[in-house]
Amino acid sequence: MPVDETWRSIMLPVAAASLLLLLLTAVPGGAAREKAADQADTRGAGAATEVPSERPGRAANLVLSQQSSQPSAGQKPGHIVCPVTEATNPPLSAALFTAQALYRSGKFDQAIRLYNKVVPSGGSEAAAAYAGLARVYLKQNKVAEAYDAATKGVALAPDRAPAMVALGEVYYRQGRLGDAEELFYKPLRNCNLDARAFLGLTHIYWVTLNFKRAKDNIEQAFKIDPADPDIRRAYMWTLSGAERAKFLKDYLAGANNDDGEARENLEHELAMIESESSDQGHNCRMVTNVAKTETRMEPLLYDPRNIRGYGLVVKLNGVSSRLMLDTGASGILVDSKIAAKAGIKPIVNEKIQGIGDKGGMAGFVGFAEKIQIGELEFQGCIVEVASGRSVLGDDGLIGADVFRQFLVDIDMPNGKFKLSPLPPIPDEPTTGTSLDTESAAVRHFRDRYIPPEMKDYTPIFLFGHDMLIHTRVNDSAPKLFLIDTGSFDDTLSPAAAKEVTKVNRDADTQVKGLNGSVKDVYRASNAKLQFSHFSQKRQDLITFDLANVSNSAGTEVSGVLGFAMLVLLDMKIDYRDGLVDFTYGGEKFH
Repeated sequence: MPVDETWRSIMLPVAAASLLLLLLTAVPGGAAREKAADQADTRGAGAATEVPSERPGRAANLVLSQQSSQPSAGQKPGHIVCPVTEATNPPLSAALFTAQALYRSGKFDQAIRLYNKVVPSGGSEAAAAYAGLARVYLKQNKVAEAYDAATKGVALAPDRAPAMVALGEVYYRQGRLGDAEELFYKPLRNCNLDARAFLGLTHIYWVTLNFKRAKDNIEQAFKIDPADPDIRRAYMWTLSGAERAKFLKDYLAGANNDDGEARENLEHELAMIESESSDQGHNCRMVTNVAKTETRMEPLLYDPRNIRGYGLVVKLNGVSSRLMLDTGASGILVDSKIAAKAGIKPIVNEKIQGIGDKGGMAGFVGFAEKIQIGELEFQGCIVEVASGRSVLGDDGLIGADVFRQFLVDIDMPNGKFKLSPLPPIPDEPTTGTSLDTESAAVRHFRDRYIPPEMKDYTPIFLFGHDMLIHTRVNDSAPKLFLIDTGSFDDTLSPAAAKEVTKVNRDADTQVKGLNGSVKDVYRASNAKLQFSHFSQKRQDLITFDLANVSNSAGTEVSGVLGFAMLVLLDMKIDYRDGLVDFTYGGEKFH
């Protein structure tokens, strides 16, 4: 195969600023506050001719750009032009190319054997093999093995891709997002071009709600290596409508490395896209002219004296239900009895995931012609239905994220649920309001905006619908905790607990979720949780394995901030900009 001699170039920032630079500021009560520093406004402006080469590891003919209008302190505006040659974008050897193809087609055991055969060769070849091993282990959810392989690769080839980028991917899975971002940037600054470095930055930007930067980076990754299934999956989320449906069909028809559950989710997504395009009236929209509203939350009880959560009265096609308000859930999920009364018919079957060791619960997706919540009325909205066993004894759940087009105020001390308009974004037109019961794609590719009136809010990370917030446990480094009003109490993962305190088995406590009971439950003897501008000391904190939550999110979730603590707070959520604010007893801690 002749070598493609066409000159290609990529423009990079002179010194790209870290998006996740953490500014830790002491606040009253000893808590630390983490703020994500949005510094560089990067913009891709290159044209591309997408002509993939059949040579292993070669990129397509392209011109890519990424400019910084706000360079780091001491840097002058400008860019670096990197020619995409065999020196800056090295081809893979035949053995590595074959091992990569096995990884990309989901033949993980074969890929491991071949990568291990390459390791004894030493040098950069072995470093690339270790990087490949790390990615296979991450796919198998073997995070410790992935970390071991990636660090061995970096030791052989410091400051070079692909080993450095693979270690960044491991850091991302470990919840070390700032460290991951730095490793994704390093090779690119040195014109060591790696498509997965751009993919890694895409993930960082996505969860920090910097969608424009995410789109720019995944487009660059796709131009360099459009055959990588991990890149293809991420690129798909920049598409919409018929274009997205066609891309997804082609993706599912080809070789990829998805497991059964991931493939089912993509097939479900395709079915929903096709259903929405063929059915009239199934475009969820608000039909009442209400910009601001307040409604009473319904207490959900363990017994006559103990509250276990708050719910909202929701009418589905005129049928009244009481749904638990759950910041750890997404969309609307109802019991099959409620769905039958409301006349909600199946469109697509699905498995519903949650806490528990019994696996996904059978269910389906349908449409409600009318949904009423207080003064609000919506039409043509998606509803999930749980078949079989009841949803935690309630009529169902409603995720707070369905109100993401409002400022959501969950005032638990006063039992009130409030919605109000979000501050306008400069130079961006206002759009109609809907109930976001199926967040399939990003509608506006813009970067995170922090309104002046929300400058004291705490930035969070959004992994899908999961709101993750930096939390310290005793004197630990910041870890990612899920904000979950549907969880009965604060919880820790065993790994996070063992870092800071003693952990003992608890055979007398039973933890249940959507997917049944948790097998092994422990107690952490002493833990001080510090998040936003609050801290709380706890003894005998419940601890159990959160691996399913972490694997689903793609990053380490070390704990949950649950109802028993959140019930003391008035929590405001800006899903659009990824911001939260907490008030205790009407007096904010500054």
